[in-house]
Formats: sequence, C-alpha cells, structure tokens
Amino acid sequence: MNGVHDLGGMHGMGPIDPEANEPVFHNEWERRVFAVTIATFGGGNYHVDQFRHAIERMGAANYLSTSYYEHWLHMVETLMIETGAISRDELNAEQTKLAKEAS
Repeated sequence: MNGVHDLGGMHGMGPIDPEANEPVFHNEWERRVFAVTIATFGGGNYHVDQFRHAIERMGAANYLSTSYYEHWLHMVETLMIETGAISRDELNAEQTKLAKEAS
C-alpha cells in the first residue's frame, strides 16, 4: 500500500521531527481514547486488521490534519457503529452532551 497513511515510505513529506521527551499523552482525552481502544479491542469488538482498515478509510485531508489519537478515536467510532455496538444517533447524542458539558 502506498497511501497517505504510509507516510514513512513516502517522499516529499519533510523530515520527521520527534518531540524531545515526548509524553505518551499530551492531554487527558488522549489517555481516555487509549483506554476505550484497549477495552473495545480486548472485548473482541474488532480485530487488528479492522483497526488499521478503519484508519485507512479516513480521507487524506482528515488524516493529515488530525493527531495520532484522533485517528484512534475515528477508528473506535467507526467500528462501534459498523459492528452495531452503538448507533450513529447514540454517538451524536453523546457528542452533543459532552460539548455542552465542556462549555
């Protein structure tokens, strides 16, 4: 595969400039996304190939403009809806509730 998701093998994307002493999580929400991912994966909701494929299905512009854990969040949302664990309406309602709580 040679797509936007395989930047390590593409030319012209500029140097990789890792953050010195980078923390595992920059924000609390990233820690939560990691935990939800581990719980849903460990619970047998999807397998590793589905995990990767869900991220690979992100549009190029969306993929390039979002962070590592945003990719994981997209994957969890996508697969939980596709497997029927939650509905799109349930996800939208929870997102609305969280947005109200944050403001």
